[in-house]
Amino acid sequence: MSSTASELGGLEAVTASDAALRRFLNGLPGVDAVGLQARAAGLGTRSVKTTAKAYAIDLAISMIDLTTLEGADTPGKVRALCAKGVAPDPTDRSVPRVAAICVYPDLVATAREALAGSGVAVASVATAFPSGRAARAVKLADVRAAVAAGADEVDMVIDRGAFLSGRVMEVFEEIAEVRAACGAAHLKVILENGELGTFDAIRRASWLAMLAGADFIKTSTGKVAVNATPANTLLMLEAVRDFRAATGRQVGVKPAGGIRTTKDALKYLVLVNETAGEDWLDPAWFRLGASSLLNDLLMQRQKLATGRYSGPDYVTVD
Repeated sequence: MSSTASELGGLEAVTASDAALRRFLNGLPGVDAVGLQARAAGLGTRSVKTTAKAYAIDLAISMIDLTTLEGADTPGKVRALCAKGVAPDPTDRSVPRVAAICVYPDLVATAREALAGSGVAVASVATAFPSGRAARAVKLADVRAAVAAGADEVDMVIDRGAFLSGRVMEVFEEIAEVRAACGAAHLKVILENGELGTFDAIRRASWLAMLAGADFIKTSTGKVAVNATPANTLLMLEAVRDFRAATGRQVGVKPAGGIRTTKDALKYLVLVNETAGEDWLDPAWFRLGASSLLNDLLMQRQKLATGRYSGPDYVTVD
């Protein structure tokens, strides 16, 4: 997918020049921060009960990008994570598999082999993750290496320094070049909301990424102090909803970082349903970037089924 004129539904003129792009982004409606946070908090109080909760837990499991992005990652750890993603509870085959396993580029081939035939996608971070501080040629080489090794999805980070300096066309062009380098692989564009400073900046960055061809927009790397929050995810859900209304093209959303409990996950599913709508309640359009969330979902699922929690050995320690 690329940001061709046909995909922009009449918005192609806004990317024709730096001045036009600046004018469009700066002309987006300002964000009512108090109202946004109040709406996110209000939706977070919605309760999900019994059969609806069981459905929502399975849906959340199927949306997880099960992630390991540590300097100490090993092929053995990745293979174990892949096995868990394919069969989260080996004693209960009714538990759905996760959406993807997300790793560094040098471990993509290991994940690809371990997941062969499973239906679980291989996702790779790229473009000098998490800082994004590298020459564009290096970033593009990073992407091509990940795709050549078998990545189905690429999670790139935007150049926050360029964005915050007002060099929006530079950011647009880099995303578009990464999109091209991805080929058939899907592109998730990480905004790193915690470093953008304001809700207005998050809205502009969301639209910039979508105009440049993002298949998903993602809140964060999980490596900074502020990662996914209900408010910044709500704002991005509004952006993808409005982008589809303007262009006809649907873009996914991925909150990542800090989503650890079933209660957290269900709050995000309520946000999706109430903001973007049911069309986004699908792993093709909404993901949860997480490493520890799956264990809590499995424990809550088991509690619903049996009325009690299992012992500490019920789930594996990642």
